[in-house]
Amino acid sequence: MFKKFIVGFAAMVLIVSPVVVSAVDLDSSGYLKNAQKKAGFADANETTLAETVGKVIGVALSLIGTIFTVLILYAGFLWMTAGGETDKIDKAKNILKSSVIGLLITLAAYSISNFVVTKVVETTLT
Repeated sequence: MFKKFIVGFAAMVLIVSPVVVSAVDLDSSGYLKNAQKKAGFADANETTLAETVGKVIGVALSLIGTIFTVLILYAGFLWMTAGGETDKIDKAKNILKSSVIGLLITLAAYSISNFVVTKVVETTLT
């Protein structure tokens, strides 16, 4: 039953998340087109490869954060309902350790890649 709850909760988070972070559409009133013309850009809708990759990385990190949160909640639930059983407590501890290590590895990889990409872009533009 708890697995169904976790799957349902994860599905709800994935479905509702884009709705919560929706931005206001200023393009319908023409503000963006006017700003685009004044700034001298021909087409502001074109995105570069770096912007696209950045968006993909942002989405991936959001999903990893969601997975981390679900794992922490699951491990906490296991620990609280263990009732003194050492097997369940050890399983919860292992889940906690693994999820924290995974999060640290992910954050370190993002930090390193962000640093390297920033330095490469600075070097090529100057």
